[in-house]
This record gives sequence, C-alpha cells and structure tokens, in this order.
Amino acid sequence: MAMGDLMIWAGAVVTLLGVVGLIACVVYVLRVRRSGLDDATLRKALQKGVVWNMASLFVSVLGLMLVIVGITLA
Repeated sequence: MAMGDLMIWAGAVVTLLGVVGLIACVVYVLRVRRSGLDDATLRKALQKGVVWNMASLFVSVLGLMLVIVGITLA
C-alpha cells in the first residue's frame, strides 16, 4: 500500500471521528436545552458544547486535509 493510500484512509478515519464528535455535540446540546436548567447554568453548559463543537470541526478539517494530501501523493 502506497503512502498516499495510507494517508487517504487515515484521513477518512479521522474525519469520521470528527463527524461522530459533531453528532455527539448535537445530542448533548439537545439534552441540555430540554433539561430545564436556569439561564446561568444553561449558558455554561452550552459554552461547553461550543468548545466541543469547535474541537470536532477541527478534527474533521485535519482529516480532510490528510485526505487531500493523500490524493495529491497517490
């Protein structure tokens, strides 16, 4: 297996991990919003969700960059 092929598959796995993180973030935010917390607690919990969302997006972008580099090398 060539280096480019390995990078494509590794990038696909990393991208899927990021997408799973995004889905988990959506589920987390929906549960928090339905829990009926007061405003201050809700705001703090949603800020945690924003951080989780940005981290998941970053992981997805890294995976997609690996795929692009792998395609370029293949």
